Amino acid sequence: MKEIEIVTTVISLNYEELGSEEKCLVDAARKAAAGAYAPYSHFHVGAAILLDDGTVVTGANQENAAYPSGTCAERSACYYAGANYPGVKFKMIAVTALDKDMKEPSLPTAPCGACRQALLEYETLAGRNVPVLLVGADQIYRLPSVKSLLPLAFTSF
Repeated sequence: MKEIEIVTTVISLNYEELGSEEKCLVDAARKAAAGAYAPYSHFHVGAAILLDDGTVVTGANQENAAYPSGTCAERSACYYAGANYPGVKFKMIAVTALDKDMKEPSLPTAPCGACRQALLEYETLAGRNVPVLLVGADQIYRLPSVKSLLPLAFTSF
């Protein structure tokens, strides 16, 4: 038997410590979260993706009474980017959430497993690490890549 240790580096920052490009992406994710359609979970998620050409694409979770017909914010954003900006690589991603009172939780919210896998495929298409910002009201986590969210990822595609 062999033990394998998996380590993920996460840098914790506050909004003021972000660069201007990161602040723009965080602001876009926050705005997107406010536009989520979440009448069942009351959990509003917003995602923003910065593309290599400078375009910022956003998405918000969209729920439906015919569950699981809805989709998450991260997949809404990445599929929109893939369909409307084919071949343009992802540069950075930001994700945030709002609770039932439309308040951002103190600590960041991370994407679900399905979104992690979907985002990982776009990171693979980019051919490089795509940094991730997980946004909370009091802390923002900067991860070096999508793969750091899913270290034992399915990569045979």
